[in-house]
Amino acid sequence: MRLLPLILMALAAGPAQPQGFAGMGADAPGFALPERGHVLEFPRDHGAHPDFRIEWWYLTANLEGPDGTPMGAQWTLFRFGLAPGARDGWDSPQGWMAHAGVTTPDAHFAAERFARDGIGQAGVTADPFAAWLDDWHMTSVAGPGADALDALHLAARGMEFAFDLRAEADGPLVLHGDAGFSVKSEGGQASHYYSQPFYRITGEVTLPDGPIAVTGLGWLDREWSSQPLEGAASGWDWFAMHFDDGEKLMIARVRSEADTGGWFSAATWIDAEGATQTFGPDAPRFTPLETARVAGRDVPVRWRVELPPRGLDVEVSAVNPQAWMDTAFAYWEGPVRITGTHPGVGYLEMTGY
Repeated sequence: MRLLPLILMALAAGPAQPQGFAGMGADAPGFALPERGHVLEFPRDHGAHPDFRIEWWYLTANLEGPDGTPMGAQWTLFRFGLAPGARDGWDSPQGWMAHAGVTTPDAHFAAERFARDGIGQAGVTADPFAAWLDDWHMTSVAGPGADALDALHLAARGMEFAFDLRAEADGPLVLHGDAGFSVKSEGGQASHYYSQPFYRITGEVTLPDGPIAVTGLGWLDREWSSQPLEGAASGWDWFAMHFDDGEKLMIARVRSEADTGGWFSAATWIDAEGATQTFGPDAPRFTPLETARVAGRDVPVRWRVELPPRGLDVEVSAVNPQAWMDTAFAYWEGPVRITGTHPGVGYLEMTGY
């Protein structure tokens, strides 16, 4: 438990600020800042960036069992820096936190782990690619000459669940914003952000009643930054959508304090071959349609999401409204169904409620 104060210090915004779990709610002097025009390079940028304050490796999967029952799985590794740089041994200023979850229509399971840097308990290597915390891992199994993220083996377990999955990409990496420079606010705060949204998933999910063979679609997000969100930010709503025609959409908003109706939003439309079109804050529209009482708070679990320049007008509904990640910095995360002009499936993350 001595690690928890380290993580809490790294999340200097503190648990009272809803965006704090992602480490972007407080100033971070001395750390590197994202730069427009910086060229992302792979496999280098699949690895850790310890000169930046916060980053994550974040895979979500929309799955089905043999009988068609929908479910979701999440595997996430966060790195937090108290100071720039990494060192071997116990004096490394980096800390790690991992989240894993499984969601079915009737149940939601979540687990969380913490680790120190510098002693081998957790970390990320770029080449060969591997991310791990204890026995939770996301490891490249790509063949020679392929991008390291083209094929992954990932596994995690909690008290009542486990999963062992294989992810095979059938499309390219996608850069968000301006060649991976993703603006988060009117003040210009930004991150470096790319995704691999083209995974086909196979494997096994184990629930209290036993193992279930699963197939489905996966989406990996990679993001790092040192910049805080604007002071008025109260949280965010992030949607990753897989449409039945093979196209994809990342669409998100950062909400203003007290959710007065103000927000900063962005979207990336991804065609079936991986070509992208980026949209700024004037294009996306978000309308909560229904809330559910979740962990003592009202959380939107059914949405209307519109992107008029692409003719998108969809309704997004939670597979399980109670998909609450009851972790040290709690949030809602779960699979969704999409109906309307572009039917499909996806994942939704909401913080600050």
